[in-house]
Amino acid sequence: MKCDKKDLLLYAVTDRHWLNGRTLYSQVEEALKGGATFIQLREKELDEEHFLEEAKEIKELCRRYQVPFVINDNVEIALAVDADGVHVGQSDMEAGDVRAKLGPDKIIGVSAQTVEQAVMAEQNGADYLGVGAVFPTGSKADALEVSHDTLKAICKAVKIPVIAIGGISKENILELSGSGICGIAVISAIFAKDDIEEAARELRGLTEKMVTA
Repeated sequence: MKCDKKDLLLYAVTDRHWLNGRTLYSQVEEALKGGATFIQLREKELDEEHFLEEAKEIKELCRRYQVPFVINDNVEIALAVDADGVHVGQSDMEAGDVRAKLGPDKIIGVSAQTVEQAVMAEQNGADYLGVGAVFPTGSKADALEVSHDTLKAICKAVKIPVIAIGGISKENILELSGSGICGIAVISAIFAKDDIEEAARELRGLTEKMVTA
């Protein structure tokens, strides 16, 4: 499964921090109903056995909605459940090594903060880039902020699709208009909301507006 630009419009990253008694499965389903176009399963605390179980279930759910499903960082789990791909950060495995393990047909996303990192990731076989944090964010304590000028420069420097991540909300999303990105990745802007489906629907509409502005 290759990465299509339109699949990256509204990229939802899971976070069990916001579960509040609900299941991750039901939250992801709500996000999909609301129009999320891509799902990344991000688990920092779960043990392998439960992570594997959860990954299998969410993969099936994404298949039903015909939305790409990738795993954050964990290449082994992605292989085990036959996920559509993996997203890796700069401190994780290098894109070329990930490609060697996953094979030619899987999607590989790479986090980048600079033009150099972006160009390098593209050369190493990344299919798309997640660039950020474009706004201050509480989801990742170590997230460096990326200026909107750098975001534009990255979009110009590479041919692969670029999505922005970090602190994006319905209040600030339109500030990203004209940057060259093809979508946004969000965590709390969807999963921290009481009505996840409605939050996803509203964000999707705004993102469509932003990328065509």
